[in-house]
Amino acid sequence: MLLEQIRGPESLKGLSPGQLETLAEEIRGFLIEKLSATGGHLAPNLGVVELTLVMHYLFNSPRDKFIFDVGHQAYVHKMLTGRMDRFDTLRQYKGLCGFVKRAESEHDVWEAGHSSTSLSAAMGMALARDLKGDDNKVVAVIGDGALTGGMALEALNHIGHEKKKLIVVLNDNEMSIAPNVGALHNYLGKIRSDRHYIKAKDELQHLLNKIPAIGGKLAKTAERVKDSVKYMVVPGMWFEELGYTYFGPVDGHDIGKLIETFNQAASVDGPVLVHILTLKGKGYSPAEADSHKWHGITPYKIESGQVLKAVGPPMYTEVFGNTLIELAEKDERIVAVTPAMPGGSGLLKFAERFPDRMIDVGIAEQHAATMCAALAMEGLKPVFAVYSTFLQRAYDQVVHDICRQNVNVVFAIDRAGFVGPDGETHHGVYDIAFLRHVPNMVLMMPKDENELRRMMKTAVDYDKGPIAVRYPRVNGLGVDIDAELQPIPIGEWETVQTGDTAALLAVGPMLQVAAEAGELLKREGLSLRIVNARFIKPLDENMLLRLADERIPLVVLEEGAQLGGLGSAVLEFYSLHGIHHMDVRIVGIPDAFIEHGSI
Repeated sequence: MLLEQIRGPESLKGLSPGQLETLAEEIRGFLIEKLSATGGHLAPNLGVVELTLVMHYLFNSPRDKFIFDVGHQAYVHKMLTGRMDRFDTLRQYKGLCGFVKRAESEHDVWEAGHSSTSLSAAMGMALARDLKGDDNKVVAVIGDGALTGGMALEALNHIGHEKKKLIVVLNDNEMSIAPNVGALHNYLGKIRSDRHYIKAKDELQHLLNKIPAIGGKLAKTAERVKDSVKYMVVPGMWFEELGYTYFGPVDGHDIGKLIETFNQAASVDGPVLVHILTLKGKGYSPAEADSHKWHGITPYKIESGQVLKAVGPPMYTEVFGNTLIELAEKDERIVAVTPAMPGGSGLLKFAERFPDRMIDVGIAEQHAATMCAALAMEGLKPVFAVYSTFLQRAYDQVVHDICRQNVNVVFAIDRAGFVGPDGETHHGVYDIAFLRHVPNMVLMMPKDENELRRMMKTAVDYDKGPIAVRYPRVNGLGVDIDAELQPIPIGEWETVQTGDTAALLAVGPMLQVAAEAGELLKREGLSLRIVNARFIKPLDENMLLRLADERIPLVVLEEGAQLGGLGSAVLEFYSLHGIHHMDVRIVGIPDAFIEHGSI
C-alpha cells in the first residue's frame, strides 16, 4: 500500500497524479476504519482528501503555512505529517487532538476550534512574512459556511485591500454542520450552477485583445465593455471586485485539475481565491447520504453505518428542545434563534413544529445576540440556543445590546462544563465568569432534567430582563418528570441533604459528585450538608447568611473556571457584608486550559 510508505509530506513529492488518486482512496479507507472505533469528524475529512494531498504535494509545509479554518477537517493533514500511528488515540486523554494542535507538530501552525478565524490568521502571517523579507506561501482553507461569519468577511475585505500574496481556498460543500443559510451561500450556489462562465470569460478576453488600441478613448471603451460583460458572465466577480484573482469552481476531487489550478494560483502576485467544490462524506455512502449526522460522529459499524450509542435517559439538549415546544404551544411570543446549530441545539423538532418561529442566522453569534435584543423589544420572547463556547464570540453584544438595555432575552446555554473529546476549544467553562458580572443578568443551572424543564418555564415567564439557563452535554439522570411545568423562585437554593460537618454548595452535574462525596464521608462519621446552588446569580443571600451564623465550613464545587465562578461570588458576598470568619474552599477548574479526553 502507498499509505504505508508515507512518512511525511516529502514522501508525496515523487508520486504521479495517478498514484495520488490511489493514495486518496487508501486514506479514505483508513479514516473510515479508525473513526469507527474512536468517533470524530468523519464527513468533513472525507471531503478534503484530494485537496489536502495536493497542497502537501505542491507546497512545502511547514515553511509554507497551511491554516485550516476550525481545524476539524485536518485529519488528512495529520496523517501526511507523521501522525498516522496515533489515530487509535484520536480525541482520547493524552491522545491525538481532533483539531489542529501546535504542540503536536511543526506542521500545525494555527489552532482553532471556532469558525471564521483562518483568513485573519493568514493575513497576519502574510504581513509578518513580508516584514521579515521571506517568500514562503500562505494558504488558508475555509468552508462556505465559515465564510459567512462576520470575522471572515472583515478579513476578506482587508486582504483584498492590502493586496498581500496569499491563497484562500474556499471549500464549498454547501454545508457547515447544518445546511448553510444566507445571501452569500445563495451567491455561491449561483456560481456552482454555472459551468460555462470560464469559457465565456476566456473568449471575451481573446476578443478584446484583437481590438487595436487606437487612442485612449477606444481602449477605455473596450475596458468598459469588458467589465460590463464580465458582470454578466463571471459569477466570481464579487471576489474579483474585492481584489482577488478568482479561480473556479474547480472539482475538489479531481487531482489533476487541482494541481493545475494551484500551480496557476501560486504564480499570481497578490491574493487569490480558489473555489473548489467537494462532497462532504465522499467515499462512504452513509456519510454522503447524511453529512449533517456524520459531521461529528460517535463510534459506528462500518458495514451498516449503524451508530453505536449508549442506552439511557435523553440528553439535556433533547429535553430542552422538547420543553421549548411545550412552552411555545402555549406562548406565541416564543421564537428560537440558533447560530447554525439547529441539530446540535436540539431544535430540529421545534423547526418542524414552528417553522416561522425558528431562526437560523448561520455562523453569526454576534448578529444573533443583537437581533434577539430587538426581537425582545418588539414584544417577542427570543430563546437564543447556543453552545457555551460559541457564546464567547458574542460577549460585547450580550453586554452592550442585551444586558445594558435590560431586554427579555432567554439564553439556553448548551455544552456548559466539560465536553470531553472536543477539548479545550469547546469546553464551556467560562460563561459563568463572563456572564455573572454583567448587570441585569440572571444565571441558573439545573441539577437534573426535570429541573431543567422548570428552569425553562422560569426563564420564559421572567419579564424583568435577560435570563440564562446553562446545561451540560450529558444524559439526564432518568428522574421523574413533573406533569405540569412550575417555575422556580428566582435566587432560591435547595438543600438536598442535611449535615453539620461542612456544607457543600454544588451546581449542575457536580451535585451528583457531591452526593458521592457525602456517602464516602458518612463512612468516616462525617455528615455533609449538600446544597443545590442552582442560581449562580442572584445568590441565595438568606441561605449564605444562615450558613455564616452557623459558622459551618463551605466547599463550593463547580465545573467551571475558579476565577470568577460561583466560589468567587460566595467570597465576594461575604466580603461585601463584612463577614470574615467563614472558611470557604473552591473546587473548580484551575487557571489553565484543559485538554481533550473523557469527562
